[in-house]
Amino acid sequence: MPSDTGILIVDDREDTLFALENALAPLGYRLSRAAGGEEALKQLLRGRVGLVLLDVRMPGISGLDVVRYMRLREQTRSIPVVLLTGFGRDHALAAAAHGLHVADIVSKPVDPAGLRTKIRYLFDAHQRQLALQDEVSELRALLAAPSGPAALLPRPAARSHPDTLVVPQRTGGRDRAGELGREHTGELESDRT
Repeated sequence: MPSDTGILIVDDREDTLFALENALAPLGYRLSRAAGGEEALKQLLRGRVGLVLLDVRMPGISGLDVVRYMRLREQTRSIPVVLLTGFGRDHALAAAAHGLHVADIVSKPVDPAGLRTKIRYLFDAHQRQLALQDEVSELRALLAAPSGPAALLPRPAARSHPDTLVVPQRTGGRDRAGELGREHTGELESDRT
């Protein structure tokens, strides 16, 4: 993900967009807005979106339709979505959101501090996940390349008995392991008598 990845706020009401932007501004993330589902889809396809704060009920393309489309495309499939609803608890909405892997549903009016905490956690966790995926991909590519750093790593020895892998240390031409063995054997024999 590019470093300028930000949060897309989608709502059909200008006053709500303004309030959400003001609530999230202290986080310091890049914020963009869309006044409806169609505009949101265009911005999602352009990239640079790391989280979507999305109103459920909008004229034209609804919030759930936007999420359905996002989940069909590889580019947008894993982007976290927080749905906004002004209609309180709705079990059908909760079931649909769960089926679409929506991160959370927030009721309007929102608590700015609570929203900031939730958004910060979801956005940062998603960015860390993407960074880890990139790192794993790079490591796999390095390991797969015969001329890369993996070629410099020692190859595992053929299967053998573990004792054959230990190199005895020698001191003055004598086998140190053997000396210790004789000393300990003598001690044990004297304990037996």
